[in-house]
Amino acid sequence: MDKGQRLTVIDPEGMQVADLLAFKRADIGEVISAGRTFDYAETIYLTTGHQLFSNRSNPLLEIVEDMVGRHDFLLTPCSKDTFRICYDDHDPHRGCFGNLAEALAPFGVNEDMIPSAFNCFMNVPVDGETGRFKVLPPISKAGDRIVFEAKEDVVIGLTACSARDSNGGSFKPIHWTVD
Repeated sequence: MDKGQRLTVIDPEGMQVADLLAFKRADIGEVISAGRTFDYAETIYLTTGHQLFSNRSNPLLEIVEDMVGRHDFLLTPCSKDTFRICYDDHDPHRGCFGNLAEALAPFGVNEDMIPSAFNCFMNVPVDGETGRFKVLPPISKAGDRIVFEAKEDVVIGLTACSARDSNGGSFKPIHWTVD
């Protein structure tokens, strides 16, 4: 995406998560950072008006519209190991991590460069006392969307989530447009 373009991520059927990554196109060593974003936003619940900062403290994306208001930036993209360890899956699939790694490889992104994803529509409430979190089904409804504006020229990775806890056990598509 070029600076100023907008990415619209749409949940066409409702209750589906999309993992999103953004790398600065001119230097893929600069990538979205949950830690920097939380520091500057002073919240873990990001929505309209919040920027997603890079590991070098530069804004890469800004949320300019959000119909859901609940997303996650704590959890990493699920991998074969996630399914093996968390789901006790003895024949795990590659998950979002594998999808993102394959899609981003032509841009020079290797697996070790993949950070925590901004998980559009993912519902991860955090207990204020214990810090424990739960992955619950998304609250998004059919047609809900979130719109990001590129603050730099970026390479975007986007995939529909395949972890049953984060989509209520159903696996549905994610739609997107770039304007």
